[in-house]
Amino acid sequence: MRTRTQRLDELPFTPRHRRMLGGAGIGWALDAMDVGLISFVMAALTVQWGLTPTENSLVGSIGFVGMAIGASVGGLLADKFGRRYVFALTLLVYGLATGAAALSTGLAMLIALRFVIGLGLGAELPVASTLISEFAPRKIRGRVVVGLEAFWALGWILAALIGYFIVPIGDDGWRWALAFGSVPAVHALVIRFGMPESVRFLESRGKHAEAEEVVRRFEDSAGPGFKPSARELRERDREGERTTTTSPVDAGSLAAPDGEETRESLWSRRYRGRTLALWVVWFGINFSYYGAFIWLPSLLVAQGFDLVKSFEYTLIITLAQLPGYAAAAWLIEVWGRRLTLAVFLSGSAVAAGLFGLADTPGTVIAAGMALSFFNLGAWGALYAIGPELYPTATRASGTGQAAAFGRLASIIAPLLVPLLLDGGGQVLVFAVFAIAFIIAAAAAFTLPELKGTALEDSGPASREPARRE
Repeated sequence: MRTRTQRLDELPFTPRHRRMLGGAGIGWALDAMDVGLISFVMAALTVQWGLTPTENSLVGSIGFVGMAIGASVGGLLADKFGRRYVFALTLLVYGLATGAAALSTGLAMLIALRFVIGLGLGAELPVASTLISEFAPRKIRGRVVVGLEAFWALGWILAALIGYFIVPIGDDGWRWALAFGSVPAVHALVIRFGMPESVRFLESRGKHAEAEEVVRRFEDSAGPGFKPSARELRERDREGERTTTTSPVDAGSLAAPDGEETRESLWSRRYRGRTLALWVVWFGINFSYYGAFIWLPSLLVAQGFDLVKSFEYTLIITLAQLPGYAAAAWLIEVWGRRLTLAVFLSGSAVAAGLFGLADTPGTVIAAGMALSFFNLGAWGALYAIGPELYPTATRASGTGQAAAFGRLASIIAPLLVPLLLDGGGQVLVFAVFAIAFIIAAAAAFTLPELKGTALEDSGPASREPARRE
């Protein structure tokens, strides 16, 4: 008899999948909007509050301190209490904190609230990608997760539009911009009551009746051809009455007597190679992305462009993220995860080097758009490959801890940019970013290729065969 996860894997992309992706994607876009807004706020406060480069670095980096903690803790909580609840909680936390940041009366208050915002932002991303990967049909799982990540571009574009049209309107423009960031608090209610819990998580907790109900709703959405036969449903109902603790478990984990899976360390002999490579990729891509894009409006101002013109160029550069995601979403099911990730990281390295040499509006926009295209395509591939590397018991915490380690780079990079500017100007800044991309690309080549595999098969072989219903 097919397991519930096999039934999910064999489904087409249904209207229910589409609604779920849309709900998670809106949360993802709002996350990106919040992260993107701070770069415009930094540029505005440099003028209005007279912030020094060091103070600006603190504003930019403190949120990533919160994101590092949030990513690690959020993943652990999602593996313990469920993906949906933690996802909704993260939206609520950073939505309320962003709204409060709009009322900041000074630098200290803004920095404190940016830290709280970071806690919610950091926890949301690995949890959302894990939830979507556990529902996506096997044949297009990578493409669906890249589709989720593509919402990041929409959020960043929205941030650029708000930065371009709202921030410059007056002294309180940045406050109105941050006020828009309170929207996630409302969307948290949609996530909490409108999205199902992961079937894999429910089964790992012995909640078979609830897991069966979720699977049947997706099968109903797919149409009559994908519904189980009446005989199979009767057999499942009888099995559900007899079974209270057993469930099919992911490869790489054992069935525990209480219905929960035995957790294996991310640094065990089975997983340490992929964990190390994943952490290196996360560190390199965070270092270069946030170092470049958080500072981008301010760097353009430093080159002699006025505030409005720098925001305009940033908006144009940001638009190139969309075709980058589209290319990655197509290639990830053609080339595979590993090659797509490595190629886009390599392209990012070349683009970063060219941006460092750009000195005219045309070359700045061209190199910046190339950096957006390749860098965000790499992000899409990274979020697709991460959840495939671990079994259900450690999937969210595995991706969350990798993200947390990467956030350390996003803390360091904004602080390092002023020092690099003093030491060698923009050329040195983007040369360092290019080197980080190259190291990340090399690490990506060592990750396993898991295109077309079921999530249960993504870990090393289990010491015991997975139990069948």
